Amino acid sequence: MSLPCPALVRETVPSVLSIAAVLAVVALVVNPSLAADGALNKGDRIVFLGDSITQAGDRPGGYIQVVREVLKARHAKLELEVIGAGISGHKVPDLEKRLDRDVLAHKPQVVVIYIGINDVWHSQNGKGTSKEDYEAGLGRLIERIETAGARVVLCTPSVIGEKPAGTNSLDKMLSEYAGISRGVAAETGVQLLDLNREFRDYLGRHNPLEAANGVLTSDGVHLNAAGNRFVAARMLEALGLGGSGSRRLRHVVLFKFKPEVTGAKVQEVVRAFARLPQRIDVIVGFEHGIDVSVENKQKGFTHGFVVTFRDEPGRDTYLPHPAHQEFVKLVGPRVADVLVFDYWTGK
Repeated sequence: MSLPCPALVRETVPSVLSIAAVLAVVALVVNPSLAADGALNKGDRIVFLGDSITQAGDRPGGYIQVVREVLKARHAKLELEVIGAGISGHKVPDLEKRLDRDVLAHKPQVVVIYIGINDVWHSQNGKGTSKEDYEAGLGRLIERIETAGARVVLCTPSVIGEKPAGTNSLDKMLSEYAGISRGVAAETGVQLLDLNREFRDYLGRHNPLEAANGVLTSDGVHLNAAGNRFVAARMLEALGLGGSGSRRLRHVVLFKFKPEVTGAKVQEVVRAFARLPQRIDVIVGFEHGIDVSVENKQKGFTHGFVVTFRDEPGRDTYLPHPAHQEFVKLVGPRVADVLVFDYWTGK
């Protein structure tokens, strides 16, 4: 995020008080599962909820098992409990039906929802999920999980076919459903893990022969050994527990609105910012929230946003992007001050 007026932006080294304000707000805006290792408390339970990809992920060599092994090796003192809750063939409506039994009964602190493949794939035999039901169902899942006191990491559906983007038979529909997942994450403010973009980016660089499968999947959908390691790395990164090989660039933006700006105008800004992940494909993670700090060091900053990029080129694409510049024009007249703070995750 950058604004053209120097008086509104401090993208150089902030003052000590500004840094304190950033950290005070970020500590509460950023989902604790996205922050440093210590943000996850000892004994926390993490549930991975999904379909056959997640069911297989709970077997030896699967991505959930890899996550367990890494946590045991690197973060044993946290004594984190990892629970797999995947069932083959399941779609969003199925997750709703079994949420109490398979997820909430465990009293988790974090729930990772990795769903959407079957909602699209099964459309071929008339048993898919409509866009309306998919969106509404995700919203209800998130509401119920958060009401139970857990935080949500919502993943976009990965791939149905590994050929170049747009050339697999269900790419158009899958892209639309991934967009719905991004929109739900934006509207609810939960953490987004954009596996669809992560897969497409990786396959664009590592599938020169344009194979339909065999790079990250065994059949275009289900993960092979490399795919399980890839997803495990993304999950650990989303949990704030990734290693040096999974660094990501966090772009933190804080807004101090002018006193005369109405609540409706503020919400218009929030909604516009939250739509950017749907419009700019270099964004691989997004969160936002309102300050709830009790330390009174906010310096008037009330709204915080965290945009995640794979690397600096991603941020360099984002800043001048037409969609971002359109947003800048919207927000500029409404804010008294803006603070931007970028940092790398990992080592």
